[in-house]
Amino acid sequence: MHPAAEHSPLGKASEYVSTYTPSLLFPIPRTAKWAELGVSAETLPWRGTDFWNCFELSWLLLSGKPVVAIGEFAIPADSPNIIESKSFKLYLNSLNQTAFDSPQALQACLEKDLGAAAGKPVSVRIRSLGDVEKEGVAGLPGQCIDELDVSISNYEQPQPELLRCNKDKVVEQTLHSHLLKSNCPVTGQPDWGSVVVEYRGPELDAASLLTYLISFRQHADFHEQCVERIFLDLKRLLDPQHLTVYARYVRRGGLDINPYRSLGPVSPDNRRLVRQ
Repeated sequence: MHPAAEHSPLGKASEYVSTYTPSLLFPIPRTAKWAELGVSAETLPWRGTDFWNCFELSWLLLSGKPVVAIGEFAIPADSPNIIESKSFKLYLNSLNQTAFDSPQALQACLEKDLGAAAGKPVSVRIRSLGDVEKEGVAGLPGQCIDELDVSISNYEQPQPELLRCNKDKVVEQTLHSHLLKSNCPVTGQPDWGSVVVEYRGPELDAASLLTYLISFRQHADFHEQCVERIFLDLKRLLDPQHLTVYARYVRRGGLDINPYRSLGPVSPDNRRLVRQ
């Protein structure tokens, strides 16, 4: 367990506050997990963003009439802190009985509070239900590898030694799987996700990638660190010219988390998947 997470609201009974309380936000420094992966703030090998989508965003107009919307929050992957998810949810709930004179005023408030917690500016979009409905449900790019015939029996820790590639053949391809599962490091609750690997480099054996992703099934870690571990394991194996890894996690408590990590700039498609 991350030492800071022991003091977070995760796994504890919490009072649901319905008036604006920014102190509910609980930052967790990224440095400990980065050190575990062998990187630091000065040597990060990736660029990226953590996209959070809130499907339970609500506040009051000055008249007292409630508004519902969908919130999109983009947290830089190199920010000093992640924001613990339950505290994020509690903070967003604290807006439910709080009046704002415009969506722009709410957006400014969210950007100020979330940026302070993350330690770096956070981009916020407040979206109407109609706008999101028009986008529909997206599919993942590339080849789905979930139907490959593989065998695996060890699910306790990620197993990078399972990964294989053909160093004599350089390809550019995109692979994805919906079989990613890990567990919350505090509560043990399952986190379900779909993962995409886009790369240019030695041909990755798709069956080995699938067994590697399945090996996360009982692994306890936050969403962001799972994606960073996958990114680093593939980078070490392939030494690729290009690599992007991202995961689209199933929402819990009205929030989904979608970490993107890449060797270069990314232009994420933040439309929701069928399970989101």
